[in-house]
Amino acid sequence: MMAAETQVNQLQTLAVDIGGSGVKVMVLDQQGNPLSERDRLDTPTPATPEAILLTLDQLIADKTFDRISVGFPGVVRFGVVETAANLDPSWIGFNLAAALAERFGKPVRAANDADIQGLGVVNGHGVELVVTLGTGFGSALFVNGRLVPNLELAHHAFRKNETYEQQLGRATLDRIGKKRWSRRLLKAIDSLSQLFNYDRLYLGGGNAKKLEVELPSNVQIVPNVAGLLGGISLWRD
Repeated sequence: MMAAETQVNQLQTLAVDIGGSGVKVMVLDQQGNPLSERDRLDTPTPATPEAILLTLDQLIADKTFDRISVGFPGVVRFGVVETAANLDPSWIGFNLAAALAERFGKPVRAANDADIQGLGVVNGHGVELVVTLGTGFGSALFVNGRLVPNLELAHHAFRKNETYEQQLGRATLDRIGKKRWSRRLLKAIDSLSQLFNYDRLYLGGGNAKKLEVELPSNVQIVPNVAGLLGGISLWRD
């Protein structure tokens, strides 16, 4: 029994975060601690499944691991991609988990990237909402630590006949600048607070650090690396 427990504790997980602008990887130990640097390559254009897989080939060439967790910017159900607003439409219906398992010969678990980021940051008490601010607008909801999977707020109406993603995605940030974008995010926070009555809101993603406003006391900016560190939670049954 001791030998078996030791072997399990030595399992290494390759955490993969597929994003609209970058593909990131990191190897984690059984407890979710980093065993490697966070390596990143730009997301290829067009961002087809094969192009992303080739990018992963480069990122993991020097890495040793026993299993894979992967976060994807869209709805993922039983390993199959159902939405991919910020990547190539050829992702729709693509079995991401099966493709990675076949390519790398390791067991794979896949989920929405905001769900995984949330798994890396929530404290497990009350209603917790996670919003990722990157190329698009990701979201995840937790109730007493239990994930409500595949919550997609990005394409719901927010203001001026536009969605959250249209108003707060990277393209808009680049167009209107950090100051206006930050004020607009405060309006989104107020809207989401009234909708979910959350106890805590976590803001992640690469653009969260660009905020130039004071946030409410129950809103917290979390590091983007949580999108990788949360990957270990997919293996905690």
